[in-house]
Amino acid sequence: MTVGQNNNAALEALIIGSSAAAAQLRDMIRRVARSNASVMLCGPSGSGKELVARAIHDEGVRAGKAFSAINCGAIPSDLIESELFGHEKGSFTGAHARRIGHFEASEGGTLFLDEIGDMRFDMQVKLLRVLEERTIVRVGSSDVKAIDVRVISATHQDLGAAIADGKFREDLFFRLGVVVLQVPSLASRVEDIPALIRHFQRKMPGEAKCRFDGEALALLMQHRWPGNVRELRNFVERASVLHGGETLGAHDVAILLNPTAALAPRQAAPSSFAAVQASADEPVPAMPHSKAPAPGRPIDLKREIETIELEQIHVALDLADGIISEAARLLTLKRTTLIEKMRKYGVQQQAA
Repeated sequence: MTVGQNNNAALEALIIGSSAAAAQLRDMIRRVARSNASVMLCGPSGSGKELVARAIHDEGVRAGKAFSAINCGAIPSDLIESELFGHEKGSFTGAHARRIGHFEASEGGTLFLDEIGDMRFDMQVKLLRVLEERTIVRVGSSDVKAIDVRVISATHQDLGAAIADGKFREDLFFRLGVVVLQVPSLASRVEDIPALIRHFQRKMPGEAKCRFDGEALALLMQHRWPGNVRELRNFVERASVLHGGETLGAHDVAILLNPTAALAPRQAAPSSFAAVQASADEPVPAMPHSKAPAPGRPIDLKREIETIELEQIHVALDLADGIISEAARLLTLKRTTLIEKMRKYGVQQQAA
């Protein structure tokens, strides 16, 4: 096998599927990997943008060098500058020692900036200067340090709309997006679902693997997959926990596709595959909350609302794998609003 064939096999093992969308994505990865140009990855949350960034790095001239990833939407706004550029000891409260940032840690390699659309506006200006001058200055220092880092960024947002609204700098977009690569949604490559399921099951013990009959696979390929490949991975893991070693039908799949189905009141089983399809397309029901009070007993409305709100936050964070910006989108809240509510209820904030 030649070196080129080895590279092709490695890329096909990383970007799973034989669909036209998967093949085109692999071809684009090979093309952009040949240069050091900045790449902007656009696509819905859960579609595998970090995986694509890693593939570009591994296929390019910087393979073997450092690859660092940072989620711009998961880091508090007052810490993002230190995370990117580093800081000197004593430069701010809590800075007990010098710390290098992700740019320095990625020297000679690649830095992946995920959810770049969530970066605050003043930091966009500083990032633009770094990309143009190829130098950084640690927080609390005046020393200028040259850097050699390839930057790949990603977003699920419509940056065109953000630019029009004055929330994202157009000049930064052009600097980050020398090449703009669209990562396809799972719904646009549903023929890859069986191969992806096999891939996710590969390291599972035999007794944990599920099988899916024809109607079950048909239903999976008709699902909208709002969480994309991440949602499919979670589905496969959930199926292995609840039905390891079993062969699942359409009704089983319809229940598994609804993460809160086990908490909702049980309904009569559908009488046909068409009925299963209809139930799978219905929106996810709200989480149940405390039972209604006995007649004449006062209702603590504030507590009831807070209980429901907390339950919905937990559900959204679970569906979003702890990614704050994605959970906020599912809840139709601003990211900062969700963070405030999480602090209010003592919900742990997780970095993706």
